[in-house]
Amino acid sequence: MRLLPDLDAGLLVNMAGVLVLVLLTVLVPVGLMSASLRRRRWSELVSWLGLLSMGLFSSLLVTTLLRDLVLIVLRITGLLSPAIIHGSAMAVPLVALGVTLLGFVNARRLARVKQVDVPIAGLPASLNGYAIAQVSDIHVGPTIKRPYLNAIVNRVNKLGADAIAITGDLVDGSVHRLSLHTQPLARLAAPDGVFFVTGNHEYYSGAEEWIAEVRRLGVTVLLNQHVLRRRDDATVMIAGVADYTAHHFNPGHKSDPRAAAGSARDAADVRILLAHQPRSAPEAAEAGFHLQLSGHTHGGQFFPWNLFVPLQQPFVAGLHRVRDMWVYISRGTGYWGPPKRFGAPSEITLVRLVPA
Repeated sequence: MRLLPDLDAGLLVNMAGVLVLVLLTVLVPVGLMSASLRRRRWSELVSWLGLLSMGLFSSLLVTTLLRDLVLIVLRITGLLSPAIIHGSAMAVPLVALGVTLLGFVNARRLARVKQVDVPIAGLPASLNGYAIAQVSDIHVGPTIKRPYLNAIVNRVNKLGADAIAITGDLVDGSVHRLSLHTQPLARLAAPDGVFFVTGNHEYYSGAEEWIAEVRRLGVTVLLNQHVLRRRDDATVMIAGVADYTAHHFNPGHKSDPRAAAGSARDAADVRILLAHQPRSAPEAAEAGFHLQLSGHTHGGQFFPWNLFVPLQQPFVAGLHRVRDMWVYISRGTGYWGPPKRFGAPSEITLVRLVPA
């Protein structure tokens, strides 16, 4: 309604445009339900088409809205012309398609390593340079399969980190459907261990079954629990909490940073908490942690949804301070829904402790 009349391209183009919009109308909800589609020969293709359509429709909607705002300003200022109306109507679908294609390339490439140094006051010398490799929000599911995860595992293992942290939203689907594709996790290896905390999507996909499966793969699941690791005369605590919303699905999984630290709080020189959502940070700071590692936001994944993250979370991405505690939010190592990243690159994070 907003673009086709201004294109003035004749009946055939208008009919083709209407057909595209009808297809998008059908495919977008299919994309939303793709994780639960029954296994058939065509289900994977339909999932891809539905999720790509979600990404395209999002950009088409946003660029159409932006065009209308520009046209309103030009009309008020008296600068609007038929050429601008026609040209902008042609530009909108081209821009939407270009952003979707670029976003696809960004989403499907292997996440790059981002090194983050976290300054800790009074850090013991033996913990200087202690490194944790963080991956988050991989979302193994309709379009992320075993080869994608295998490449992530290879890159993480090459980092030689002291510990590895998976901060939630590993999967989008049941153990029955995805266990084959999560097998590469068994190859993750670090001297101080590989750790996992649940994200909200684990609870959409059968959290209890996934906790058991992740443990079967040799990964330590931290549900309001901690481990202590020593380096010479110093001790580091790696603790983890269930997702911030876990109690809505399982009251026994209520996120509790204070319980995660337990009675060993004063025995550790450095205390690190793995918590899927950044909004766990105030409670973590109160519980005496020095650093919280989180994900969940995807850095917004693609414009303009990064602008809406602050409505739910205190931070979008990067390193921030909450009272005496640092919190680092990963942009995610995979993606959710549309295979599309624009302005929010995926990352494998190498977090290093350094003296303040």
